[in-house]
Amino acid sequence: MTEARSLSRSAARLAAVQALYQQDMEGTPTPRLLKEFHDHRLGATIEDATYHDAERGFFDDIVVGADARREELDALISSRLAEGWTLERLDRPMHAILRAGAYELIARADVPVGSVISEYVDVAHAFYDKRESGFVNGLLDAIAKDVRS
Repeated sequence: MTEARSLSRSAARLAAVQALYQQDMEGTPTPRLLKEFHDHRLGATIEDATYHDAERGFFDDIVVGADARREELDALISSRLAEGWTLERLDRPMHAILRAGAYELIARADVPVGSVISEYVDVAHAFYDKRESGFVNGLLDAIAKDVRS
């Protein structure tokens, strides 16, 4: 994969997590959410920060797929949480990261497991410090073992 494509996929993943988070917070319908991100976020400059242009088809697939398969993904994530933990204990950004990563693991066989996990660990670094990114790594690795045997 070229470096430009890799960067645009990384940008798509980060934007997808932001979109899923927004949808969770505001209940924005998926078509409106996609349009808002296409028109105002992907590749835009916001508060002096220029966002790398995201691969739109990839972004759309993660957002639409993660939303459509929300119950299946949440069950998969729940089954891998430590005893005593529930989805409700996860904060919303973490839930969005795990949902997007789990979606990619079950639906995007074209993307290697190692790429998916390291990319979402990187996304976690944008929101959290080291402990949480280790949590993302471990949980997505466990899901990968289930769904990509």
